[in-house]
Amino acid sequence: MKRFAACCSLLLFLFAGVKGLAQVPVTFATELERLYSLKALPQYREGTLVKQVSSYDTTGGNDDGFGGRYSYLRKEPGGLVIFDQQGQGVIERIWTPTPTDDTLDFYFDGNTLPGLSVRFRDLFNNTSAPFLKPLADHKVGGFYSYIPIPYHKGCKIVFRGARILFHQIQYRRYDARYQVHTFQKEEVPAAYGHLKKAVALWNNTDPDIRNFYAAPPAVITKQLLLQPGTSGTIAALHQGGRVLGLELKPAAAFDGILKQLDLKITWDDEARPAVLVPVADFFGFAFGSRSMESLLMGATPAKAYCYIPMPFDREAKIELVYRGGKAGQQPLDLAVAVYYSRQKRDPQKEGRFYAYWKQEKPLLGKPYVFLEGAGKGHYIGTLLQGQATDFIHFTEFFEGDDYTAIDGEMTAHGTGSEDYFNGGWYAQPGGWVERLGAPLSGCLDYSLPLGRTGGYRFFLTDKMPFGKSILHTMEHGPVNNNRQVQYTSVALYYAAEPIARSMAPDPANTRVYIPDTITFYTRLMQHLTYNGSLQLKEGAAVLTGNDNASLNIHIAEVPRGKYRVFLHPLKAVAGHLEVRIADAAGAQDWKLVQVPGGGRMADLFIGEVEVAGGLVPVNVLFRTTEQPPSLSFDRVSFSKIK
Repeated sequence: MKRFAACCSLLLFLFAGVKGLAQVPVTFATELERLYSLKALPQYREGTLVKQVSSYDTTGGNDDGFGGRYSYLRKEPGGLVIFDQQGQGVIERIWTPTPTDDTLDFYFDGNTLPGLSVRFRDLFNNTSAPFLKPLADHKVGGFYSYIPIPYHKGCKIVFRGARILFHQIQYRRYDARYQVHTFQKEEVPAAYGHLKKAVALWNNTDPDIRNFYAAPPAVITKQLLLQPGTSGTIAALHQGGRVLGLELKPAAAFDGILKQLDLKITWDDEARPAVLVPVADFFGFAFGSRSMESLLMGATPAKAYCYIPMPFDREAKIELVYRGGKAGQQPLDLAVAVYYSRQKRDPQKEGRFYAYWKQEKPLLGKPYVFLEGAGKGHYIGTLLQGQATDFIHFTEFFEGDDYTAIDGEMTAHGTGSEDYFNGGWYAQPGGWVERLGAPLSGCLDYSLPLGRTGGYRFFLTDKMPFGKSILHTMEHGPVNNNRQVQYTSVALYYAAEPIARSMAPDPANTRVYIPDTITFYTRLMQHLTYNGSLQLKEGAAVLTGNDNASLNIHIAEVPRGKYRVFLHPLKAVAGHLEVRIADAAGAQDWKLVQVPGGGRMADLFIGEVEVAGGLVPVNVLFRTTEQPPSLSFDRVSFSKIK
């Protein structure tokens, strides 16, 4: 009996020792390495869960930080607690569009003194190491930091100010398989080598496979001449390995509104392709032209590129499919390159790469689904284009919040669509209003008159693992998914097998939608300028005098064509209004417009214009004999004459 007990004690001791040795260390340095090394991107992160604390309106409304009501967990003497988690983890991303000069105190592992104190604004302005640009930066209205902040027993963040508004704090929770070492300022210099490598890579504006690998990988190059209605094989690999890069030239070949060329990738013996996506959508083109130039994929003026590693077991086939059936299609002459290695996938540790593409007009009341399915894997990227379809609510569909449930548990609830893409303040000067990107996120496009926008975001250190299922969605509208929109998206993930079946691209669902109604809003942006006795008051254009009143309409974003022009009156007194329009063809004759009067009324037709391209605005002159003049309107619309 004693001998049996002794053996049991020895086994327990050995097991405890092995368990201790088996723990994976997680440090500030190891997490910095993940910011520049792609080798871990296909690897599962079992025993971890990515979650987020944010300022979202927990009642289902749209007060996601405007007033600060939902922007803190509780009040403590001298501050607001905005984050409080127990156990070991790493803060992987902090985002806000509203930084302040107030201090953030980070309390680690139950300590009563902060282990890190930094002004909120200094997380993002390149003044406080290790929060260095572009790992922590600001673009298109949003401020973000991907500097890792690990903790062993817990972390509490206290905001030392009276009011905090919008924010998101994304963190990864680790189980006992890991040994997380708490962030210490004194250890930052020792990790400077990793920090320097990450900063250098993210600052590199010349996308190249050599940026990621010390030795150039093996490469297959080919020249393809594709006729409409045919396909061509870029590479067929018949031995296990991994695709490390893909380049297609010239990038200009993928411009245009038809998007008839598809990228098709098939792994091993799978019955369906892992990737079947219009080339333009896969490489981040937006509404017919080149846009995204991210760290991992995108398009420069010279080439489209993707450097996401894609391991496979036995074989891989990469093809281009050139759908035909459209008048005027020309042959495509393309130079292609596939970079690869013979390091085959480890099925126990790595997933295969999949891209889930779809185009959809989500139902009112229902969110748009980026990805939903059962299986094991992790989510690494979203590309999204959104086009309003009602033309009176501009891009209000982008008020919608993202939502994520992992294995049936809600793990993240965002604060707005541009916030999800690390931006902020759409339709506001200096905000989310232009094609502009950072290494992992950015704005693909923004047009207020056309009612369209889009964004991209890659999850590198913050990739979201799922063991059983994932549901990743985006609302469309301020509340209850109440704005009409057409979305086109690509969801990127790794998994043991595909968890969702992509929509098949065809001419009907790949053509870029061109709206036939273009709308200008008096209170947003600067597409309208007011002169003389036409003035902007409280967000509306108001006619305040009988003469000397004019409106300039800036039409650089309006497609060529002939349009009928309408005003949307807020109020008016019945009577006569004279209007004279000057467009690219010259000044027209004065036109008499009968104003019915009353409160809100039907749109008021004031004439026709010809848009021939260029930057010369359309000018509208107003005069009236009514005393006193009374007309106010909040939008101007161009309706295309077919």
